[in-house]
Amino acid sequence: MGDFLQLERRGGVVIVRMDRPDTRNALSEPSQMQEFVDLCAQMRADASVKVIVLSGNGKSFCAGGNIKDMQARDGIFAGSPYELRNTYRDGIQRIPTALYDLDIPIIAAVNGAAIGAGLDLACMCDIRIASTNAVFAESFVKLGIVPGDGGAWLLPRIIGIPKASLMAFTGDTIDAEKALEWGLVEQLCDPQELETRAVALAERIAANPGHALRLCKRLLREGQHMRLDSLLELSAAYQSLAHHTEDHQEAVAAFVDKRTPEYKDR
Repeated sequence: MGDFLQLERRGGVVIVRMDRPDTRNALSEPSQMQEFVDLCAQMRADASVKVIVLSGNGKSFCAGGNIKDMQARDGIFAGSPYELRNTYRDGIQRIPTALYDLDIPIIAAVNGAAIGAGLDLACMCDIRIASTNAVFAESFVKLGIVPGDGGAWLLPRIIGIPKASLMAFTGDTIDAEKALEWGLVEQLCDPQELETRAVALAERIAANPGHALRLCKRLLREGQHMRLDSLLELSAAYQSLAHHTEDHQEAVAAFVDKRTPEYKDR
């Protein structure tokens, strides 16, 4: 894929690993942002991809921005306020829009620290599972800045306004147990089992028809900002498409025949 994102294909599941362990997979270079955008375009165009698992190599999931670059006002943190505004808009803010618009379910396998933009990146995924040594922080305020990559929109929708406010206003770190209690992650597992568990979950999801998965995710996304009557109209349109797929007919036939369906993504 590139220097930052490593891809591994297992049937309908694509495992994506951020591979910059020396910087704790910090998001600090425009090329990294572009790789995420390119990944989403590539995955969207491949109808055989059913689920994506996102994780990080090394001890961290993603440590957010590079603080040394912030201190030096270098790299993506250089320039005037006007230039910085456009750097965010043309850089890291392209990641949440690209992932949000991607109709493929994404599982975040949080293998370690998910800090700042790293936590927000996990929140851009549909499901989060974590190792027992993972930690999480919406830590921007501790650096005198604000969530610049969509965290103020994403985090409250997952854990609610009060808990999101607590994390954002204190910048404090929570452990994996607290993240599970608050609903930030869906399950915990031993670090050495994390990827196996994440892929197993992905394969359970990928066992379903790809078109239904993509339409279902789109409905869930659109439902976050639509009125009920508008969502029902969209649901009716999507359902009419789904009813006329070969995979739907196969699913019904397999259910009646009490056998395992064989889908062809048609």
